[in-house]
Amino acid sequence: MPDSVTSLLSNYYDAVPYDSHPFPQTAAEHLEAIAFLFGLETPPPAGARVLELGCASGGNLIPFAARHPGASALGVELSPLQARRGAQAVERAGLANLRLRTFDIADIDDAFGQFDYIICHGVYSWVPQPVQEAILRVCSRNLAPQGLAYVSYNVYPGWKSREIVRDAMVLRGGPRDEPEEKLSYARGMLDFLAHSARPGSVLKATLEDMMPIVRSASTSYLMHEFLEPCNAPCYFKEFVARANTLGLAYLADAEPATMFVQNYGEEVRGPLLRECGGSQLMMEQYLDFLVNRTFRQSLLVKQERSAQIRYRLDPARLRQLEYAGVFFAEDGGPLTLDGREQPCHALRNLKVTLRLPVHKAVALVLDERYPASVPVPTLLTAVSERIGEPRATVEAFVMAMLEELLILGAVRVRRAPVDAAAHVPELPRALAAVRNAPELALAAGAQASACNQWHEQVPLSVLERCLLPLLDGAHSHEALAEFLAGEARAERLRFIKDEQPLTEDNALRDFTRQQVALALKDLRRKGLLTAA
Repeated sequence: MPDSVTSLLSNYYDAVPYDSHPFPQTAAEHLEAIAFLFGLETPPPAGARVLELGCASGGNLIPFAARHPGASALGVELSPLQARRGAQAVERAGLANLRLRTFDIADIDDAFGQFDYIICHGVYSWVPQPVQEAILRVCSRNLAPQGLAYVSYNVYPGWKSREIVRDAMVLRGGPRDEPEEKLSYARGMLDFLAHSARPGSVLKATLEDMMPIVRSASTSYLMHEFLEPCNAPCYFKEFVARANTLGLAYLADAEPATMFVQNYGEEVRGPLLRECGGSQLMMEQYLDFLVNRTFRQSLLVKQERSAQIRYRLDPARLRQLEYAGVFFAEDGGPLTLDGREQPCHALRNLKVTLRLPVHKAVALVLDERYPASVPVPTLLTAVSERIGEPRATVEAFVMAMLEELLILGAVRVRRAPVDAAAHVPELPRALAAVRNAPELALAAGAQASACNQWHEQVPLSVLERCLLPLLDGAHSHEALAEFLAGEARAERLRFIKDEQPLTEDNALRDFTRQQVALALKDLRRKGLLTAA
């Protein structure tokens, strides 16, 4: 990449740093499970070599390295400022298995070595063509034979209309010097167009679709998505063709539910199956037009492995996965093991209807143990006991339901157990990365957060932040309550009840016991407590 372009992008990233945090869809554990689902084995993340291209301040790599001390991770970032901040966070965390480097992706060569997982999130569409080519070259030449690469990018046809919005924002905001001024002027342009556009026009419809995003999104997102120097969407089929020329093959989307045509209704399923003749690539390109898709997260493997890919789900493989899910009745009541239909909400706020007692038992077991994962044998035994039917009788129903939930995207899957607490232990233990390095949990800004065992960023209350350093498996609930009471006596914490501070010892102890119970319940559900 020419020095002038490199300097332009580097300066822009320094001036407008990316929000650096975990992206669940990029987690190596998630990628391993998807590859397995479609017929491929990839190296276990616990000992994997991971490379992230465009790692910002390491927010996506640091939690992975902390979860897997036996793995090795390398992040490269063009912005010296962001790479330096990330290196400082790595040092504070004491992570010897993670390095962050200031480096141009275009300069990566074979000397970097090979990696089992290569992650490139939020970079490909936002860099010039030579760097796009370099990204795919690295994904090919630096990928281990059994490895997997993740690349996200903006796509047409959805970005056809968004380009109108971007062009208008750049026209007015682009010439301004300061990022805040750029965004202010760009938003003003959209307000003007929204007020002036003719009813029924393409512009009016585009703005009605985009204005809620522009008004609610973070400054970082808007600056990079709409005002960054580069933004080059492409069609899905074009991206795959580019990858093919470098010896890579398309495996799947990081959100597999988008791949299954049955999720789009029978009026779509039948015609597309006939039209596409078994081509997964053509099927997904048609679906992109159907839903006006704007963004993709594609998983790539070595082309030699393409013959092993299977898009028809294998029951034997489904039995080897770990499952996790959340279910709660739409009416707010409990799930009941009777024959009455119960509409429920699941993960991602998806709606599912539970009809049979065996279906409700599956939902109850998964929900009670969430965020811990459940292997199929354990799930079958628990469901059998719940409804009083032999395991052999319920097995076909359970497996059919799991497959349906998986296709819908209403459950999470892993190859290895997720070591989250299925209940609150007497001596609770939090993730070491959060417990031992609280500054990682206390992110800048008003809302502190931490990364859980599903590679999600979850918010932390003030009380949870106080308790986390003590959740080492050596402190009982009573000891935690006494600690909070001591903090209140020392006036480092204030507990208010009926608009008055609690100071009397007995009342303070009772209140802190209640608060500890509530905080531990929430920390478990957030995936921050471990099973052991």
